[in-house]
Amino acid sequence: MKQLKVTLAKSLIDQKQSLKRTARALGLRRIGATRVHADTAVIRGMVFQVKHLLKVEEL
Repeated sequence: MKQLKVTLAKSLIDQKQSLKRTARALGLRRIGATRVHADTAVIRGMVFQVKHLLKVEEL
């Protein structure tokens, strides 16, 4: 199964609360935090919401 490596590249300061919650649900708490997730529609949707704050790689 494909996986996505998601890294928080920009700060969550001054972002909407919903975007902060989405990043937190992805397991990203601070800049530079990296998590690997299964490539599912749910994860893709969450990544799409905060794509301007993330760096994403397919594994």
